[in-house]
Amino acid sequence: MAASRNKSSSFTRTTTTSEALGRVPGLRHGLNGTTLISTGIADLDKILGGGFSLGTVVMVMEDAEAPHHLLLLRNFMSQGIVHNQPILYASPSKDPRAFLGTLPSPVSLKDEKREPGAHHQELEQEKGLRIAWQYKKYFGEQQTVENHRDNRQYCNDFDLRKPLDRQLLGAQHVDCISIQDSPNLATFRDQCAAFLAQLPRTGGAGRIAIQSFCAPQCGFSDMDWDMLSFIRSLKSIVQSTNAVAMITFPPSLLSPSFSKRWQHLADTLLSVRAIPDEDKELAKLLTGYQDMVGLLHVHKVAHINTQVPVILEASTFSIKLHRRRSLVLEQLNQAPIDASSGTSYASSAYLSEGNL
Repeated sequence: MAASRNKSSSFTRTTTTSEALGRVPGLRHGLNGTTLISTGIADLDKILGGGFSLGTVVMVMEDAEAPHHLLLLRNFMSQGIVHNQPILYASPSKDPRAFLGTLPSPVSLKDEKREPGAHHQELEQEKGLRIAWQYKKYFGEQQTVENHRDNRQYCNDFDLRKPLDRQLLGAQHVDCISIQDSPNLATFRDQCAAFLAQLPRTGGAGRIAIQSFCAPQCGFSDMDWDMLSFIRSLKSIVQSTNAVAMITFPPSLLSPSFSKRWQHLADTLLSVRAIPDEDKELAKLLTGYQDMVGLLHVHKVAHINTQVPVILEASTFSIKLHRRRSLVLEQLNQAPIDASSGTSYASSAYLSEGNL
């Protein structure tokens, strides 16, 4: 009986922790007792069953022809900043903090209402600037940050043309690391471990974003086994934390065998690919081909606390820009005779990759 009571109390504590996480802005309950954070792209959240599961590693295979992986990385980081989640960003560039200036800003409801009329949009923007100036004068810049936090959603719509507010960015916990400056992968791993150790066990989440791991700029780009060991070690550390690690890498720089090993270690595996400009056969076959900027392929979706694999309706999606500013993912749709445009991911039946 005593053993039974202990098991019951242990289960109760776990449930309470899960419920506490679910009440935190930016977190959501998933299947099989998991907790999710948003990818920063509403359609990708739907595809993956709600977002990224805490304690998992997401890997994105880059395309050598186009930097589409940066679209996923930027939205992933901006969503974390909006939700006041600590972020560790690592890049092969010498000045990784400069990348923060390219993060997109969330679109507010007022921005949506101003979209139909350009003149009205300019007037409202001017009015908004005057109001913002008054708030700064009487309440200080912190008021602007609080307004952003009050309007948080689980997944925001981000404007890729508008950079993130510096006030919002400056108020968040964002660590930037240049992989070039790391003397070895052991030091880099310790930096990631130290960041994860600072995260609260309950009541929040964190994000790690590693760009172009194994890029030529890195001093360890030819150390295949060491890089594999780093990914395995990072995965084991992330599993016991309230964090998600996203790693982008160019598979073309790895041998086929090591590329397969990297992909096997990923809990969620995605890849991006550029759209050829003059692929006339593909243009005839697919709806909305002219609006596509790339393709997203979902190779693997994390499934935790279950042995049942995740089976998607389709695995290949087109990447489009809604109103030239927000990312939209659509399943590939066979073009009708009139070549009319397709609709969004959630509301239409499309052909899967195997039918193309």
